[in-house]
Amino acid sequence: MEGSTRGEMTAQRERLIEALRAYGGQFTELSRLFADWLGLHSTDAAALLEIAAADERGTPLSPARLSERILLSPSATTALLNRLEKAGHIIRSREHTDRRIITLRSSAYVQERADEFFRPLGVRLDAVMAGHPPEVVAGFQALLTDLSTSMDTYIAERAQTT
Repeated sequence: MEGSTRGEMTAQRERLIEALRAYGGQFTELSRLFADWLGLHSTDAAALLEIAAADERGTPLSPARLSERILLSPSATTALLNRLEKAGHIIRSREHTDRRIITLRSSAYVQERADEFFRPLGVRLDAVMAGHPPEVVAGFQALLTDLSTSMDTYIAERAQTT
């Protein structure tokens, strides 16, 4: 941002962070609505969304990685996974060459329900994104990735000092 003063940069950062905070709140509310729709506790639905998203990306989670992503202890994550598996929402398998590693996958039922719930939103988000040049969307994605990496580094540093 050539020509910007430090104060302008700070103000812009604060506006962006506030917008991201609001978006995060909306994502949390959407997760809560999805949980209600499935008849699940919000923590269970958040875990289910993480499992389904990772599965969809082709990078399925292990229980340990899920535990990190949803900020639950390993024992609480095990109890959560037991509930989700018993309800038929997830499948635990041993796909890795190291048979001790468990892979979490969402069930076909959950994939269908998530698609039913989120497809209309996806259509709306696609329409919003189509209103912006691809290079702007790519730049925003790069900015979010850089911001996330910076925050992850800061969090790791802070965690080491506590």
